[in-house]
Amino acid sequence: MALLNVGILAHVDAGKTSLTERLLFDAGVLDRLGRVDHGTTRTDSSDLERARGITINSAVVSFTLGDVTVNLIDTPGHPDFIAEVRRSLRVLDGVVLVVSSVEGVQAQTRVLMRALARLRIPTLLFVNKIDRVGARYEELIADISSRLSAGAVAMNAVVGLGTRDARTVPLADSSRLTEVLAEHDDELLADYLTDRAPAPGALRRSLAQQCTRALVHPVYFGSAITGAGIAELVTGLRELLPSVSPTEEGAPPTGTVFKIETVSEGEKVAYLRMRTGSVSVRDRLSLHRIGRSGEVSEHSVKVTGIEVFRDGAARRVDTVGAPDIGRLHGVEDVRIGDSLGPVEAEPDDTHFSPPTLETVIRPRFAHDGPRLSAALRRLAERDPLIDLREEPGETSLRLYGEVQREVIQSQLELEFGVSIELAATRTVHLEKLLGTSEAVRAIDKRGANEFFATIGLRLEPGPAGSGVRYRLDVELGSLPAAFHTAIEQSVRAALRRGLYGWEVTDCLVTLTRSGFASPISTAGDFRDLAPILLADALRRSGTAVYEPVSDIELEVPPDTLGAVLGTLGELGASTRTVHGAIGTVEGTLPTAHLPELRRRLPSMTRGEGMLLDGPAGHRPVHGPPPRR
Repeated sequence: MALLNVGILAHVDAGKTSLTERLLFDAGVLDRLGRVDHGTTRTDSSDLERARGITINSAVVSFTLGDVTVNLIDTPGHPDFIAEVRRSLRVLDGVVLVVSSVEGVQAQTRVLMRALARLRIPTLLFVNKIDRVGARYEELIADISSRLSAGAVAMNAVVGLGTRDARTVPLADSSRLTEVLAEHDDELLADYLTDRAPAPGALRRSLAQQCTRALVHPVYFGSAITGAGIAELVTGLRELLPSVSPTEEGAPPTGTVFKIETVSEGEKVAYLRMRTGSVSVRDRLSLHRIGRSGEVSEHSVKVTGIEVFRDGAARRVDTVGAPDIGRLHGVEDVRIGDSLGPVEAEPDDTHFSPPTLETVIRPRFAHDGPRLSAALRRLAERDPLIDLREEPGETSLRLYGEVQREVIQSQLELEFGVSIELAATRTVHLEKLLGTSEAVRAIDKRGANEFFATIGLRLEPGPAGSGVRYRLDVELGSLPAAFHTAIEQSVRAALRRGLYGWEVTDCLVTLTRSGFASPISTAGDFRDLAPILLADALRRSGTAVYEPVSDIELEVPPDTLGAVLGTLGELGASTRTVHGAIGTVEGTLPTAHLPELRRRLPSMTRGEGMLLDGPAGHRPVHGPPPRR
């Protein structure tokens, strides 16, 4: 049986969880429809998700369409949990992007569509809520074509739009579909130019081919609540998205870990999307992991149990094969992003903003310190982008926003039983070198040097975006391997806190001198001396503090443009282009001021303004540098 791994993506409140529920109900998996507002949906299963009425963690559920098994992955819509979406995109064969017919194309919708287009993931659009007052059709199709995809084409029409009786009907005219497909199909182009009717089945075959290549994006109107338009969407899932047949037996097992759960009694469970081959219970797997510095390490785990998703439930099996998703038990030493087989190249997801906020976390009661550390490590395994940093006297997390901050606090208290205090969030800055410097300390035979180690370090600024590079300008055999490792690890750790407390990046560190006294020297001598020399070199070179900035695109009513530009200037934005006639602005803004802009935009634009943002790197801070 062929398999299809499909993600359901949307801006928050567009109705994607309700759509997931409807698909499961219509497939016979559920006896009755659950509701997000009642906390009864299948995929929003945690107490936090039910209480808040939002999806926090991606969830996998399965149903059958004829001879195709569909693994449906419901992802969060709130931008604070975009990391869950990023991870899911790595394992999908296709996507259903949900748009509200009332609210229309929203900022998060455009962010998601950009990512899908870059990764060339086949995508169907489902326009939900046609039964709501204010629902739109022709105007929304034009909006989708201009803002999301020029290859968007409606697949059905609506009767009774905006009423409880709204229903979908087949399109009477296929000329728009022919026009869109003809752009990438020479035979259809010839038919279109000569007003000749396409051969029977030609439009459907071309649509399936072009949808698979992510050139065309079919748009289905409907309602997840009433079920209108769902049958057409299901047909699109079965016929237009690329289902994959099981790989040949004997192929080496490869795959990607994209989700980790903690279940009863603290057991860790990993979700593995198989690419090739198969994995069985009692197999020992070699997982490869890319570290912070780009190094690849290998970890061995033994599988004690496997589940696959079938007909709405996780079912125990002995073997899981490609292209299925397996839920593996017994794999304690595993992290999100681990690769079974060769390390997979990371997808180009730089258009997703990284976390730019940080909070300091501490236990409310001192005796809970060890429990808090263990709980935070569990959370960091589920979401590596929170970037847990445990330093003497301070533990910090990286965040996307205040909702994520509140959810983490609730998770720690409800799931792990640890009461905590969180400091106010602060924007994460970086430090970069102002110049080149060196620091050297050699073994003193008279005993004046407390370390039995000789180390020389040179610091040099590197190109923007190059991160931290470390290299040797000494013979590799000049020190035992353990001493080299101790130096590099200590240097990288020390660079996480520069002169102003922020991480130092975009630099080259070179080991220029080395020496030891056998048998007196230990790895500890090198581990302790390296950060002292690095701090000395940082003081000599000096650093500048950089703040994160975001690219922004604003669409506002033209008559509000003056007020919007005034606010942008007040918040420190730099504008590149302004189109007064249509009310659009493009520019950059300090990321720290994005929440304030989002807060003020509705009142300035009568609720009609739209803000789209993405990462734009960092720029030097003007004025006194902030300290961490």
